[in-house]
Amino acid sequence: MNQRQIEVFRAVMTYGSITRAAEMLRVSQPAVSRLIADLEADIGFPLFVRSGGRAHPTPEAVNLKDEADRFFIGLDRVEAAAREIRDLRRGHVRLATMPAVSFAVAPRIVSAFTGARASVKVTMDVHTSPRIIDLLAAGQFDLGLAQLPETRPDIEVLATYRLACVCAIPRAHRLAGRAEIAVSDLAEEPLVALSHHTLASQHVAQSFLAADIRRDIKVESQPSYAACALAAEGVGIAIVDPLTAEFFGPDRIAVARFQPETPFDIRLMRPAGVPVSRLAELFAEAAMAHMVEHPAVTTTS
Repeated sequence: MNQRQIEVFRAVMTYGSITRAAEMLRVSQPAVSRLIADLEADIGFPLFVRSGGRAHPTPEAVNLKDEADRFFIGLDRVEAAAREIRDLRRGHVRLATMPAVSFAVAPRIVSAFTGARASVKVTMDVHTSPRIIDLLAAGQFDLGLAQLPETRPDIEVLATYRLACVCAIPRAHRLAGRAEIAVSDLAEEPLVALSHHTLASQHVAQSFLAADIRRDIKVESQPSYAACALAAEGVGIAIVDPLTAEFFGPDRIAVARFQPETPFDIRLMRPAGVPVSRLAELFAEAAMAHMVEHPAVTTTS
């Protein structure tokens, strides 16, 4: 028994005659008759009684057709899945993102990407940047949006996006009404600092060091949304990325530009030397387009 025999049998059952089945399959009538005869020989019982130019199915043939239908429905599903994969409407993209991007930017990317692709699944996990780098290198994710302190041979950087750090200020603070806060304004001010091992914290520390100003760090916290929450509670001023500060909104914190301009870089990355699906490549293109749409984001080499 083979697939071609089952296909011909199903056609004869569907169209009610060998002649009509041959026409629909675009083969000769003798070819259909031979395949049916071969199938009957293989299974050991007759499928049709030929009378008056027609092939009348036996009860055994009716029972067999149910299984043949299930077989071809399975094939139809495989073919449909293959078409959807070919047309980039089916598949799975695994994205790891740092918290700063997970509030609004990454969800907008995912929403736009999946909106026209009902069969596409996206996994979006939120981790710290060091964890994202390790997971990418291990091939656990297709793409990552995170900070990368140094180049690595097992990570390919697709794009780099630069943001300028801002101050998240308690609403009742005397500096809350300012559009810009200089590093000199923060002398002796209680601060909420990002954890010292983060790249952003190192840039901020360098800004204070260059101005010869000692930081009065009340709390060290990670990630940025925890620092913003502490600022909202009046613990101190936090210097964070603008995406997280924007998400908190003016009802909870005041936001001002931090001077000197201090970078908060986010990189779009993928594992190096690992085959990437066409769907993941398309997702990366969508991510690039959406990242540059944000007014706080600029690209850099």
